Amino acid sequence: MDPRIPRIRRKLAEAPYLANRSHSFGEEHHHFRLAPPLTQQQVAQFEAYNGIDLPPAFRDFLTALGSVGAAPFYRLLPLERCTFYTMNAQGEPDAPRGFTEVDPLRANGDLFLDIIEAGCSDVVLLGISGPLTGRVLTGNSDGFWGPNVSSAADFLAWYERWLDQMAAGQDNRALELTSPGVRAQRRGRNG
Repeated sequence: MDPRIPRIRRKLAEAPYLANRSHSFGEEHHHFRLAPPLTQQQVAQFEAYNGIDLPPAFRDFLTALGSVGAAPFYRLLPLERCTFYTMNAQGEPDAPRGFTEVDPLRANGDLFLDIIEAGCSDVVLLGISGPLTGRVLTGNSDGFWGPNVSSAADFLAWYERWLDQMAAGQDNRALELTSPGVRAQRRGRNG
């Protein structure tokens, strides 16, 4: 098990009780709780069925921390509801921007898994194959914005950054965090 898991578990348990933390979009849906972890066998069956290997940090999260729930935006999706995507060709004339849903067994090129329910056509993707394997990308499946590749080395680093920035009361548009100061300014203008 990854040594970051116990630290992330503690930070997640503390998150709802921190007085000056940022508001995380969607927290009213997941209440900072995770569903029970998946078994190694459940993850292995998903991988075998789809002909893929999940990145180790994401696999560790699913089997040690939880399978659904607390995450930026609305929630971490159940593995069986995650959608596979490939990035549309960039720079080619008339090529659509964004991402295209794909059958992982028939995919050519880099493969991504939509792991977070972000709303509308926004996506939070985890690199499954190619040079971005293990990295988190945010964007819009229709190509209206992004893709933005997180500087975090893997899913656990990305998830822990969300918890750390929330605990510090920071704004972070990419993680949908709104600081207490910004919320107070908005209330002042609207009140």
